[in-house]
Amino acid sequence: MAELHIIGQIVGASGFPQSSLFCKWGIHTGGAWRLLSGLKEGQTQVDLPQTGDMAYWSHPIDLHYTTKGLQGWPKLHLQVWHQDSFGRCQLYGYGYCHVPSSPGHHHIRCVTWRPLGSWQEQIAQTFVGGGPQLRSPDIIYSGADRYRLHTEAMGTVQLELGIIMRHFDRYGVES
Repeated sequence: MAELHIIGQIVGASGFPQSSLFCKWGIHTGGAWRLLSGLKEGQTQVDLPQTGDMAYWSHPIDLHYTTKGLQGWPKLHLQVWHQDSFGRCQLYGYGYCHVPSSPGHHHIRCVTWRPLGSWQEQIAQTFVGGGPQLRSPDIIYSGADRYRLHTEAMGTVQLELGIIMRHFDRYGVES
């Protein structure tokens, strides 16, 4: 079986309307992929930057997969949240990116977006907080009905991933 090691970190995020951010993340793969070690989802700590708008998390990612086929290559999906001074959490953005398919060290910038509600919901969000969220987070990476959503662009999440591939040459993939 071919093996894929994903070793790296979620460095941080910038470009969001407010600071005090944290990130929930997960990996989605096809049915031919099996996780041998590591956690396929997690959450960073909240970072409240003293200067600048970059929230630093340096959250580790260490995954080891095996597969018999390339279909369903891993995708990393992200949710960036803001925590206010009262401890209330508000969704600031969804994003996803494909795990690189070439070995080596990769710097990835994952853009994020969030759903826009009606004008009434937008006004309520300004004064009360909260806001629309997806009923099914699968839409983040599936793309099935994503084109029907009204969204606004949010900030960017920076990742550093090291990719190690083993025995992919047996499946016609040159590394």
